[in-house]
Amino acid sequence: MAESAPPVIQFEHVSKIYGEGETTVRALDHVDFQVRAGEYCAIMGASGSGKSTAMNLIGCLDRPTAGRYYLDGTDVADLDDDALAAVRNRKIGFVFQQFHLLPQLSAVENVMLPMIYAGISQQERRDRAVAALTQVGLAQRLDNKPNQLSGGQQQRVAIARAIVNQPVLLLADEPTGALDSQTTEEVLNIFDQLHQRGITIVIVTHEAEVADRAERVIWFRDGQIQRETQNPPRPVLAATF
Repeated sequence: MAESAPPVIQFEHVSKIYGEGETTVRALDHVDFQVRAGEYCAIMGASGSGKSTAMNLIGCLDRPTAGRYYLDGTDVADLDDDALAAVRNRKIGFVFQQFHLLPQLSAVENVMLPMIYAGISQQERRDRAVAALTQVGLAQRLDNKPNQLSGGQQQRVAIARAIVNQPVLLLADEPTGALDSQTTEEVLNIFDQLHQRGITIVIVTHEAEVADRAERVIWFRDGQIQRETQNPPRPVLAATF
């Protein structure tokens, strides 16, 4: 990732406050940081540290109480609900701990879902969904329903769904929390390879072995950034898909 790459995420003095008076909780307190295009970043912290609040703001699921948040150059802090949803759907791909796949739909149909309301033809939706599933190593599982897939394969479908619209940011919240150690390694290899292809990735996690895969780790504590660390470069993986 070039130092000159533009920021995809830019927090400027961002605060998030809940409640009033004696019940006031300052979940984030004047936070500043950037994540540049093509970067792979992990956010860590104990429960109540502010990392989940930061994730909700990064994902345009909530708004800051004060400060500015620029997503891919767009100031999203003051957007109304409809505009915020439009930016979120266009610019961010989400991966969660629970896969959130519709059980009655096949893998390819699940991946096609984000494109249904985007005015994309049925054939193009399918072509793009097949390409995304191929990218995560599931070209032979297109027509399988979730109950015919392992947990790791279901998370791969969720990752394919997250990248099918070519978002500027892949935002993952505890993406390996429901997986065993071997499957966790397989899914993290997928993230490594997506990063090598230039996708900007932010992972919110409490697992050190997950954060170790990122280039940079941001540690939150008491609503502020406690420190940042750089991980040593990882070897380039041979493409498996």
